[in-house]
Amino acid sequence: MWPGEWSSHLFVIDDLDEYAKAWGIKHDVQRTGLAEHVHQVRWAESDEEKNPRSPYIGIEVVLDCGCKIESLRVFAEQMREQKGWAVATSVGWSRWGGPEGTTYSLRVRRKSLAS
Repeated sequence: MWPGEWSSHLFVIDDLDEYAKAWGIKHDVQRTGLAEHVHQVRWAESDEEKNPRSPYIGIEVVLDCGCKIESLRVFAEQMREQKGWAVATSVGWSRWGGPEGTTYSLRVRRKSLAS
């Protein structure tokens, strides 16, 4: 979203590092919750999954590496590179804590889980 009133407004970017972090150009562990490493991921199909013909499937994910998902877009990009998953970023996702740590509920393209 453009912060100016008119599209012709210009702004000076005085902190390029902060600008890069804010737009995801430069990885920021504090903002994303995700270190740049191969994640140790456990996942299972969601109990609520009803449509076996849907191209997307609901899964529940636990990160055993200690990372936390704060940016779904960054997690989706990392999982695409690491596991070939196509994580949906245009739909809602959730998280909750339990005895095994934080569990995340996501939507993933069904065919990408098989790769």
